[in-house]
Order: sequence, then C-alpha cells, then structure tokens
Amino acid sequence: MTGASPDDGFVEVIAREVAADPSNLALREDFVTLLLAQDPGRAATELETLEALGGDPARIRLLRARLMAARLRASNPPPPAEASAPAARSGGPVPTPADEDRQDSGAAVPASLWDAERPAVTLADVAGLAEVKRHLDTTFLAPLRNPEMAAAFGQKPGGSLLMYGPPGCGKTFIARAIAGDLGASFIHVTLADLLSKWIGESEKAIQSVFRNARAAAPCVIFFDEFDALGGRRTSGGGGSQSMRMLVTQLLEELDGVASENDGVYFLAATNRPWDIDSALRRPGRIDKTVLVLPPDAVARAAIVQGVLAGKPADDVDVVAVAAATEGFSGADLSHLTTTVLQQAMVESMSSGELVPVTTAAMLAAVGGITPSTTSWFDQVAPVLEYGVDDGTFDQLRAYRVKRGMR
Repeated sequence: MTGASPDDGFVEVIAREVAADPSNLALREDFVTLLLAQDPGRAATELETLEALGGDPARIRLLRARLMAARLRASNPPPPAEASAPAARSGGPVPTPADEDRQDSGAAVPASLWDAERPAVTLADVAGLAEVKRHLDTTFLAPLRNPEMAAAFGQKPGGSLLMYGPPGCGKTFIARAIAGDLGASFIHVTLADLLSKWIGESEKAIQSVFRNARAAAPCVIFFDEFDALGGRRTSGGGGSQSMRMLVTQLLEELDGVASENDGVYFLAATNRPWDIDSALRRPGRIDKTVLVLPPDAVARAAIVQGVLAGKPADDVDVVAVAAATEGFSGADLSHLTTTVLQQAMVESMSSGELVPVTTAAMLAAVGGITPSTTSWFDQVAPVLEYGVDDGTFDQLRAYRVKRGMR
C-alpha cells in the first residue's frame, strides 16, 4: 500500500473545515487552490461544487484555467535527465526530484506573493452598515486617525481587529476599505497562501508576510478565514501539530518578538470566532472585535443596483427588493440578481427579443432562495447559550434581542 503523503494532514484538516461550514465559498475556493498542486482530480470535483453553490464566475474561470495547467503538468512531467543536464554541465548542484517537487508545490514563497496594494476604496464607499462603521470608528479607527493624540497617551501606531459574522457579508471589502481610510498598503493572506507540506515552510511564510508588511508600513495585513489558521491548539486531528506551529508563529509575530510592528495593522475575518485560539485573543494581540452582520436595507439596495448596472433592466425597484430580502447576505443578493438575469437571458433567447429584468421577476425569485445566514445563526445559538463569552458576542446578543431571536 502506498504511504500517506506528508501533506495529507493539511488537506484533511481543511476538508473537515469545509464540511463543517459548507456554505463558506471563500474557504471552498482556498481548498480548491490547495488541491490544484496536489490532487487535480479532487480539485476538479471541489471546483464543480464551488460553481454549483454560486462561486464568483470570474474566479471559477481562473481556477478552471489553473486546473487545466495542473493536469497538463501532471501528464507531461519534465524528463529528469534533461532537467538536470544544464546544472551538471555548469558544475552547479543537480536538482533532485525532491527539489523539483518543492518548487512545484509553491513551498518557497515568491517575492512577489506579498506585494502590497493600495486600495482605492474607503468606508465611505461601503453602502449602509452605519452601525458597523460607527463601531469600527469608535473602537479601532479613531485612535489610528489621530496618531499625535494617541502618542500623547502612550499609544503606538498599529493595532489589530477581528471581524466576525455570517459568510458573504463583506468582511473582505470592509478590510480593504479600512486600509483605504488609513492610507495604508494592503496584504491579503488566505489559507492556501500559507499551507505547505514541507515542515517549517508555513511558519516561514507567516514571517515573510510580517516582514513585507513592516517594510511597506503603514500596512494592513488581512488574514481571511482566520479560524482555519488560528484555530485552537488543543483540538485534535492529524494536522493539529502543524496548526499549533502556525498559531505559535502568529503569536511571535503579533508580539513583535523579531521586530517592532509600528505601522502594521492586523485584521482578521472569521465566520467561527469561537474556534479561535484564546492565546490570540489576549489583550495586546487581537483584542478588538467587530460584528459584520447581513447588509441593512440601504446596503441591500446598493448591492442589487450594482449587480444590475449596465444590464437589461426595466426600472427595477431596488428598494422593494431590499425590503423583501431581510437577512440576505451580500453573496445571497448577488446570487439572486444573477439568477434572475440568467432567467431573462434564456427568455430573450427563446423569444428572439431582449427581455429585461423586472421588479416582479426579482420578487418572485426571492421566495426560492433561503438566506445562507440562517445556518450561521443556528450554529451560533448554542455557543451563546453554553459557551464562554469574554465580551466578543456583546454586539451579537444585542442584535438578536433587537430582532426577537432566541
């Protein structure tokens, strides 16, 4: 029987995360990316599932192209003799199969991987969500916007924030907007960017993220799907030792053991805050939180309007659509609008005439979609009732009381 690959533990850890949160499209996309270099066949299956669940079409097309390239590499590996000949003739080191595998796996982080971008969006571009923006301003942004005042009280430039809430509600967009508000560079880190089957490479990748952020300061580091990276070290499983090492390295970087973190802002997003290792949540580390809930009516109308922009639409009443989609996430609203656009396209092709999207068609489609946020609120209910709460869920408790949730 063939022995298990060193990276099997990583793959199965992420597979369990996906199974535990099946509607988390961002995590599914990371899982597909992770599988591309290791198991193209399984990646193809996961990619089909991602598309069926409403994954972003542009990302689906990109992943399909990468899948095709992975299959071509698998079916046409470079001849070992030819690959090593130039090095042998020049007297340099001859690469071994293990060396080639290390390069193909992406274990060594390319210098360009952490290139910082400068987001053009700010919180002013985030429609609605007035309560979220107010909380962000009072607990996180105000001191950062007034560095002189903060310095008078002994506060250094920098900070950390954990955003949590249902999937598809715009946490990534808000992170970019925060960077834009601060006039800071932005580095977006996903699970697939860090995990490697080579021992120690994931920790080196985390070191590289912080090293590049310090060089680009002021800089926002945004860790997406943070529960998969910063999960509890006490949990079991085949990959638990690797995850413990990742959390330990994160702790060292957040504490600035190797270097000062002045001007480095650490943002993280998660759908499962109860799974974050408690050591990461201690004061001085990731000690501020903000709840990012489903978009309010203003934001819902803006999202629908944005998806319909430039498409055949018969003066759709986006305010009426927003009123009928209470509890829908941004991803749900995009899915709803895309579905109706596809229906109108099919009708147009059948009739030979352009059939625009109407308000009636939008409202009729609402009844066929269950908000993906429903399952998240079901998951969080027992956590609120039986879990240990350090104040993280104060906003969520107030939200549930306001809406009569049990």
